[in-house]
Amino acid sequence: MVMIDLRSDTVTKPSKNMLKAMMHAEVGDDVFREDITVNQLESRVADMFGKEQALFFPSGTMANQTAIKLHTNPGEQVICDKYAHIYNYESGGASFNSGVSCHLIDGEHGMFTADDVKKAINPDAYYYSKTSLVEIENTTNKGGGACWDFNEILKIKQVCKDNNLGFHLDGARLWNALVAKNETTKQYGDVFDTISICFSKGLGCPVGSILLGDSKIMEDAIRIRKIFGGNMRQAGYLAAAALYALDNNVKRLLEDHKRAKELGEALASMSIIKQVEPIETNIVIFELNEDVDESQFTKKLKDKNVLIISMGGGKLRMVTHLDYSNEMHEKCIRAIKTIEC
Repeated sequence: MVMIDLRSDTVTKPSKNMLKAMMHAEVGDDVFREDITVNQLESRVADMFGKEQALFFPSGTMANQTAIKLHTNPGEQVICDKYAHIYNYESGGASFNSGVSCHLIDGEHGMFTADDVKKAINPDAYYYSKTSLVEIENTTNKGGGACWDFNEILKIKQVCKDNNLGFHLDGARLWNALVAKNETTKQYGDVFDTISICFSKGLGCPVGSILLGDSKIMEDAIRIRKIFGGNMRQAGYLAAAALYALDNNVKRLLEDHKRAKELGEALASMSIIKQVEPIETNIVIFELNEDVDESQFTKKLKDKNVLIISMGGGKLRMVTHLDYSNEMHEKCIRAIKTIEC
């Protein structure tokens, strides 16, 4: 029996056509900047967003950590949401790699307002850490795949301008937000100083993220990537997967969003479910009633060949993806509806 894995959209495997594209990639030594396929990917994505430079990374975490280091000096502070990936899921890298602290905003589903940012900026006094960067995540992972209101993003950008702050986007699932909200890459490129984007989540690549910015802010990016151990040699095999994904796997994200909403509807119909959070993209976060044992619930689903993950705090998560077929979807909904605890 095939296991239906909804723990994350990172569990996908390259399709036959993606593997074919990878195996036919023209490669070189990327440390010498001679990998033709990596250069092609960087140029293409930079142009998509209207940025001057892009740099390919082995992971989204490394791309985010590089961005933080580009924007800050040790002892300074980053404003982000309490659910932010850079704070919760990057192993304390902001403090370890850049020596910065995070001012956490108690937002809504991982999002906050321009007024929240204004209140979070430290006074210009020597006994406060200097606020130097605002970071947001779109879509929000722990916020349930929620998409930011672009008008609020514009307001936050103005606050950053007024206070000489950098503005970084953790766009790990930005592709999902773009298709869900019918927004454009150029919109985001115009607003953010730096943007990290992942290819190994919704787009189904085995490895890879990219960091974007204009020449001045990106000047030291490749040096920092080297410091973090992220320089690669014939990385074009991986870049080829990303190029294939851009051509074939972006628009289909709407299918993942549709299935996620249908999973949410199935969960909401169950008496043992306390709450299903609003679903905009491919992430479903829900809570069980207090008298329902979480481990028992997840085990019963596993016994029915469905894997999900706990996010802590009583929250459980399902994530749809391109390896989650219609047949799997129908089986999963049937399995959900037959669970009793």
